[in-house]
Amino acid sequence: MHGLSLLRLGWRRPLRCPPVAPSCARPRVSLQWASSLTDRKRRAEETGIETLTAKWQPHWDNLAPQWHSLRLSDKGNAYVLPMFPYPSGTLHLGHLRVYTISDVLARFKHMQGYKVLHPIGWDAFGLPAENAAIERGVHPEKWTLQNIEAMKAQIKEMGGRWDWDSELRTCDPAFYKHTQSIFLMLHERGLAYQAESLVNYDPVDKTVLANEQVDANGCSWRSGAKVEKKMLKQWFLKIKAFQEPLLKDLDTLAEDGRWPEKVLAMQRNWIGRSEGSQLSFDVKSNDTSFRFNPIEVFTTRADTLFGVQYLALSLSHPIVQRLAVNNDALRAFLERAKDMPQDTKEGFLLSDISAENPIAEITDASDSSIPIYVAPYVLDEYGSGAVMGVPGHDTRDHAFWRKNAGDSLIKVVIFPTQNSTLAAMEPGHEDKPYTERGFVAADIATFGNLTSKQAMRKVVAAVRSTGKDAKMTSTWRLRDWLISRQRYWGAPIPIIHCGACGPVPVPRDQLPVELPSLPDSFFKDRTGNPLVEDESWKKTTCPKCGSVAERETDTMDTFMDSSWYFFRFLDSENEKELVDPKKAKDGLPVDLYIGGVEHAILHLLYARFISKFLATTQVWPEGKRFLGEPFKRLITQGMVHGETFTDPETGRFLRPDEVDASNPTQPKIIKTGVTAQVSYEKMSKSKYNGVDPGTTIAKYGADATRAHMLFQAPVGDVLDWDEKKIAGVQRWLHRVVRLSRAVWLPDEKLDDFKITTKIDSQLGDILEDLSGRRILRPYQPFVEKMIESLSDDDAKLWIKTQQTITSVVESYSRTYSMNTIVSDLMILTNSIWDTPNSSAITPYLKWYSTMHLIRMVAPIAPGVGEEGWHSLMNLAAPASKQSDLSTVFASGFPTADLAILDQLTHKHKCVVQIDGKRRFQVTIPKLPKTISPNDTEAVSKFILDELIQTEEGGKWLDKQTGMIWKKSLTGQPHPVYKIVPDDWNVIAVKEGALCNFVSPKTKRSSNV
Repeated sequence: MHGLSLLRLGWRRPLRCPPVAPSCARPRVSLQWASSLTDRKRRAEETGIETLTAKWQPHWDNLAPQWHSLRLSDKGNAYVLPMFPYPSGTLHLGHLRVYTISDVLARFKHMQGYKVLHPIGWDAFGLPAENAAIERGVHPEKWTLQNIEAMKAQIKEMGGRWDWDSELRTCDPAFYKHTQSIFLMLHERGLAYQAESLVNYDPVDKTVLANEQVDANGCSWRSGAKVEKKMLKQWFLKIKAFQEPLLKDLDTLAEDGRWPEKVLAMQRNWIGRSEGSQLSFDVKSNDTSFRFNPIEVFTTRADTLFGVQYLALSLSHPIVQRLAVNNDALRAFLERAKDMPQDTKEGFLLSDISAENPIAEITDASDSSIPIYVAPYVLDEYGSGAVMGVPGHDTRDHAFWRKNAGDSLIKVVIFPTQNSTLAAMEPGHEDKPYTERGFVAADIATFGNLTSKQAMRKVVAAVRSTGKDAKMTSTWRLRDWLISRQRYWGAPIPIIHCGACGPVPVPRDQLPVELPSLPDSFFKDRTGNPLVEDESWKKTTCPKCGSVAERETDTMDTFMDSSWYFFRFLDSENEKELVDPKKAKDGLPVDLYIGGVEHAILHLLYARFISKFLATTQVWPEGKRFLGEPFKRLITQGMVHGETFTDPETGRFLRPDEVDASNPTQPKIIKTGVTAQVSYEKMSKSKYNGVDPGTTIAKYGADATRAHMLFQAPVGDVLDWDEKKIAGVQRWLHRVVRLSRAVWLPDEKLDDFKITTKIDSQLGDILEDLSGRRILRPYQPFVEKMIESLSDDDAKLWIKTQQTITSVVESYSRTYSMNTIVSDLMILTNSIWDTPNSSAITPYLKWYSTMHLIRMVAPIAPGVGEEGWHSLMNLAAPASKQSDLSTVFASGFPTADLAILDQLTHKHKCVVQIDGKRRFQVTIPKLPKTISPNDTEAVSKFILDELIQTEEGGKWLDKQTGMIWKKSLTGQPHPVYKIVPDDWNVIAVKEGALCNFVSPKTKRSSNV
C-alpha cells in the first residue's frame, strides 16, 4: 500500500467560509482549551481521575429531568434491573459489583437509543431490621429508613445513573397494599390456603422457615440455628399448581443462553420432577389388634424391586405416629431425630411390623418379608413419606443398611451384562452398590435378562395383574410455598378470623392492612411476635357477619415482596392498581436482570411463580406471550473475595495492621516475622478482609474502581479484589484523558483543525469532507482511490477502531464479557497513542477514533467519558458550543463501519457459481498489483489458490472430497489449473469478484 505523502496531499488551510454546522454539535458545558501542546499535556496531567465523577455529577443532576429525551434515536423501551438491596446500612463490594454491571449496561442501552428504565428500590422488610430493633430498642422502620439514606448516599458516590423517581420501599404501605392485593387474588383463586403442617421453626429468630430457607445441615439460612420441627397452622401458596410450566419453560429460558445453565439446573433440581412408579407394600403386624393400610412407595427404579431389603418411613408417617403411642423407645428416637442432620443414616427398626414385597408371588421368592425402619432422611413430602431400600443399587440405601443391619448380605439383582445370576454382596473392598441401569439377573423368573427400562414397565404391569396397586407416575420435589412468619416487620396477611365465618379476606377497599405504630421501647429485648400482644390492633369485626373477630397476626415472607416488585417500578405512583396493564405491556418482561446466583432457587422461583400467576389476570394479560416469564435475560455475577492473611502456625486470621505487606510476595507477621499465608476468601468481619467501597472510591475514584472491578474477572466468576492492580487501570484512564486533550495534535495544526462531519461518519465521507475543504486534493473516483491510498498506519488505526467497536458492541449486547470490553478498549487506546502522524489524514482519524473510544468508555467510566467528550468537542468546533448535545450520553454509541474493513484489509467478496448458479460467497484477498486484471489465466490461478483455503471452497475443490472432483468424468487434474479436473473450466471476471465453474455436462451441451 502506498501512503499519502504530505507533498502529494499537502496540509492546507480550509477555505475561509462559514463552517458547516456539525450534527455532533457542541455541548453546552465547555472546557477552556489550551492553545499549546505543552499546555494541553500539562492540563491532561493535572486532571485527577479520582475527581471526575464528583466534577460532572452536578451537570448530570441538572440533566436528569430530560435524561430519557437525550437520545439520538428511539429504539423503544429497555428495562435493566439489578436485584434491589436489603438496606443493611452499608454497601459492600458485592453491591458495587452488581450495580456497576447494571449501570454500565443501562448506559449502553441508552446510548443505543433505548428509553431505559434503570430503577432502584429497597427490600425493606425482614428479620435483620426487627432483630436490630430488639437489640437497640428502636423501631425497625426508623432503623430501616436511616440505613436507606446512608446507602443512597453511597450509591450516588459510585457514579451510577438511576431512575430515582421510581424508587420504592417494600415497607411503605403504598407498596405492601399491593402485596396484600396479590395475596387476595391468589386466595380468590384457591391458591392461598391455611393448613396444619409440621414446619421448620427457628428457635433464635422465633419464626417459621420455608424448606428453601433450611440448609443441608438443618440450620436456618439467616440465624444459623438448628431448626426445630413444630406442628402449626400456617398460610401456604399453591406454587405446585404451576409446577408444570415452571419446569417446562426453563427450556425457553435456556435458548440462546438467556439464563445461566447453573441457575436452570438448580431450578430443575428444586422443582424435581421424577418419572417412576408407585408401588404398594402390604404390612403385617405381630399384634393382631393393629391393622395397617398398605404402604405406598414411589421409586424411579422399579427394576430393582427384586432387591428391596427394607422400607423406610418418615418421622411423621401415620404408621410411625400410631406405633409411637405405646412405644417409649420409638418416641425417644423421634425426639432425638429432630436434632439429627437431614442426611443422617440413623434408623429405628419397627420390630412389630414388616412388609411384603409385592413381586414375591410372581417370582416365587421365599424371603418376601421386609423389615421397616423409621429414618430421618425420608422426607414427608417425597411420595407418601416412604421409600424402598435397595442396598445393592443405591449408595444412600447401602450406607443406611450397613449402619443398621451390620454385615448382613446385600442382594445384587441388576448387572452390567446379560446372563448374570443373582449375587450377594459381603462387607469388604468390593462392598459397593451398582447404581447404573443394566440387565435383570438371568435367574429371576419372568424378568431375567430384561433391560432395566423393559423391567420397569413389566414389573408395574405384573404387580397390577395380582390385584395390587401399581402404576407409572411422576412425583415432584417442589412443595407449596409457606409464607407465614411470626414476626412484626413484614406485610400483614389480609385475613380476619371469625368464630362463625372462619378466615375471611379483608375487603379490597380496606387495604392496606397497616402495621400498628409501636414505640421504640416496645421492641427492646422482646421475643416473639408483637402483633399477637397488640390487642387494639388485633381486635376487629368480621367483614362478613359483623361479629367480633381477630386479625391474622402472621406477616408474609419477605420473598413475597420481591416476587413482584419489578412490576411496581413501572408504575410506582399508581394508587389504585399495582401497575397499569398498558405499562406492564410496554415494560415487561425485564430485559436484563442482574444479581447473585445465591438467589437461583428462592427469589427467582417465587418471582417466576407470581409472574405466571399475574399473566393469568388483568394485571399482565400480555404476559401470556412470554409464558409469564418475568426476566428475558439473567446475568449472575460472582462473589467478591478479599485478601485474607492467616498465621500458618495457629491458623488465626490476621488484621491487616498485623502484617507488613511492603513485599506483596512475602508478607510478614509483624510480631513474629513469620511469612503470613495469603488467600482470597469471602469477605467477613471475622477474617478482617472486608473492603469499604466508599474508601476505595475516595482513594482511586469511581471510574477507576468501576473499571478495575469489571476488568479483574469475567462477570460470572469470583472476583479476587486486589487493589494493588488498580494502578494499571488508573494509568489507562489517564491516557484516555490525555488523548481527549489532543496531545497527538501539533501546535501548528491546532488553529485549522475542525471536524465538520457526523461523529459516526464512514471513512469515505470523512475523506470526501477533507477533500472538499481542500485539506486533501480530490481524486477520481474520489472515495475508492483515497481509501486505496491510505497509509498503512492510517489503515491499521481505522481497522482497529472498527474491530473494537464490533467486539465491544457484541460484548455489551450478547456475551456481557465486561473484562474483555476493558481489555479491548485498552488495546485501542494504545493503538491511537502509538499511531504516528504519517499523513495529513492521521490527526483527523485520531480524533474520530478517540471520540469512538471515549463513547465506548463512557458507560464504564462516566466521568472520564464526559470529560473526554467535552474536551474533544471543544477542539473540534469551538464556534458551535451552544448546541443541544450537552453530554456524551446523548451522542449515541459508535456503530462499526463494517463495509470499509474489506477494502482496508485488501479483501473483497467473491461470489462462486457452478454452471452459472450461485453456490456460495467468501471473502478473499484482492488481486495483487503484480497481476493484471486482463491476464485471465493468472487471475483464475490466484482466485483458485485462495478459494481452496476457505471452508466453503474446500468442500468443492478438495481433490479427495470436493464435489467438483466427484462430478468429474476423468478424475485428472487440469493442465493449467491443477486443483480442478481437466474436464471442468474456470471463468473468473470482475477482478476476481465472480468465479464460475463450468461442468463437463454443460460443456458438452454447448458443443452440440
